[in-house]
Amino acid sequence: MIVQDVINHLETFAPLAYAEDFDNVGLLVGDKNAPLTGVLVTLDTLEAVVDEAIENKCNLIVSFHPIIFKGLKKITGKNYVERVVLKAIKHDISIYAIHTALDNHKNGVNDMICDQLNLQNKKILIPQAQTIKKLTTFVPKSEAETLRKALFQVGAGNIGNYDHCSFNVEGIGTYNGNEDSNPSKGSKGETHYEEETQIGVTFSKHLESTIIKTLFQNHPYEEVAYEITTLENKNQNIGMGMLGELETPMPETRFLEYLKTKMNTNAIRHSKLLGKPIEKVAVLGGSGSFAIGAAKAMGADIFITADLKYHDFFSAEDQIILADIGHYESEQFTKNGLVTHLTKKFTNFAVVLSNTNTNPVKYF
Repeated sequence: MIVQDVINHLETFAPLAYAEDFDNVGLLVGDKNAPLTGVLVTLDTLEAVVDEAIENKCNLIVSFHPIIFKGLKKITGKNYVERVVLKAIKHDISIYAIHTALDNHKNGVNDMICDQLNLQNKKILIPQAQTIKKLTTFVPKSEAETLRKALFQVGAGNIGNYDHCSFNVEGIGTYNGNEDSNPSKGSKGETHYEEETQIGVTFSKHLESTIIKTLFQNHPYEEVAYEITTLENKNQNIGMGMLGELETPMPETRFLEYLKTKMNTNAIRHSKLLGKPIEKVAVLGGSGSFAIGAAKAMGADIFITADLKYHDFFSAEDQIILADIGHYESEQFTKNGLVTHLTKKFTNFAVVLSNTNTNPVKYF
C-alpha cells in the first residue's frame, strides 16, 4: 500500500470538493506514492506529533487542522509551522489535512458532538448550496436502460434515502451528419429521426468528472448531447453545524453541567440564561459565530460552539443561549472518529491515535 491509498479512502468519505474555499486541505507535505508504514491521526500537527509519528514508525499523519494555512515564502525553521514542515520532510513523513471537508460531512465533526451529547433527530444546521448538479442527456430509446444503469452505478440518481432516481421523457430526436461524421444510427448527409429517451438525473458535485466519463463510455452516439446544471436546492446531507434534540428537556444549569462533563471542558462562557428548559441544541465545532443567526432561525434553545467574541454574545438577544466551550474542546473527539473510520478499512496497517494534547489554551 502507498500513501495515496489512504488519501483515496479519506476523499471518498469526505470529498475535498465540500471543503470551504478559504481552507487548505489535502496532502500538504510528502510523497503520495511513498510506501505506507503506518498512519498517525491527530487534531493538530505539531513537532511533538511528528516525533510521535517517528516513534510509531508512521510515515503519514492525518491531521484535522492544516499545519500550512497561509503561503510559506521561506522554510527556515523560524516558527512552529516551518519547523514541523522541515522535520516531516527530513523524516519522509507525509501530512494530510481534512478540516472543513469533515466539518461539512453529515457524519463529521458536528455529528460527533451530537453523539457525545446523545442528541436525536439530527439535521444539518446550514446546508451547503450549489453542491447538487443535474445531468440531462438524450439517448436512443433502445439503449436508455443500459445508460441509466451505468450512471446509477457511479452514484447518479441518489436523493436522500432513495437511489436509482431519474426522470425520463420519450420523443423524436433529429440530426444530420456532415461528410466527416460517422453516425452510429442513420447515414451521414441525411436527416435522421430517432426515437429517443431524455434522461434526467441529479448527482453530487464531486462526482461530475466520473459522471461525464461514464456518460461518454456508455452512450452510442459519436457526438453526445448533454447538459449539466447546478441546482439551487440545498443539500441536506452536507453543510456546517448540526441541530439535534435531547430525549428529555433539561433545566439550563443542569444542561451546562452536563455539557461540561460530556465535552471535558473546564469552563463555559455563555450568554444570559433565559429561564426555560433546553431541548433543541445547535452545535458547530470550532469558530462558529457566523452560525448564530441560523441557530436562532432553527429554534435552538442553545448554540454550542467556540471562539465567540465579546460582541457576539449580544447577538443572543434573549432568544437563545450562546455557549463557548473552547475550540479544542469542541473538536477533540474528531481524531477518535477518524481512527475508528480508518481502522475499519485498513486492518493490515497500524492506525495510531495521537496521545499528544495539542490544545494551546490553558486554564488557571
